[in-house]
Amino acid sequence: MIPQKDTDVKILFRSYNDLLEQDAVESMWANVVDSTVGYYKIDNIPLYVPLLASDDIIQAEYDEEEGMLTYRQTIQPSGNSTIWVVMTDEEVDIDDVRKRLYDLGCNSEAPSDQYFSLEIKATINYLRIKDELNRLRTDGIIDYVEPCLSVQHQY
Repeated sequence: MIPQKDTDVKILFRSYNDLLEQDAVESMWANVVDSTVGYYKIDNIPLYVPLLASDDIIQAEYDEEEGMLTYRQTIQPSGNSTIWVVMTDEEVDIDDVRKRLYDLGCNSEAPSDQYFSLEIKATINYLRIKDELNRLRTDGIIDYVEPCLSVQHQY
């Protein structure tokens, strides 16, 4: 992804991904909120970083060893949630599943044909999404985890 404007920066995140059972390194675009204190607003759907969602305000600082801005802490959650989805039925096209969830108001990003990250905006009724996710899981099409479930979506 190419930065959209001069206030876009790339930030490095290191974490452990429980779903994939491996260490993950991910870089995401963010908008500068206040560079003097290192505050940035996440402008991606996190693919591998838990406890983070789009539009969260985070703090990052330049790390000499990494050679780039590196995540330090979350300052203000956005209220959005991130759900990680793995395809378990190889006969079902991932784009068909993503479209079903998009029609319910959820954007997603898919780094492969077997895995995608789902964005649930704070204003979305998560019960409708969770019902669909559970239907897909019961049908053996997907499995999913909720690595960043906002307070608004905890029913």
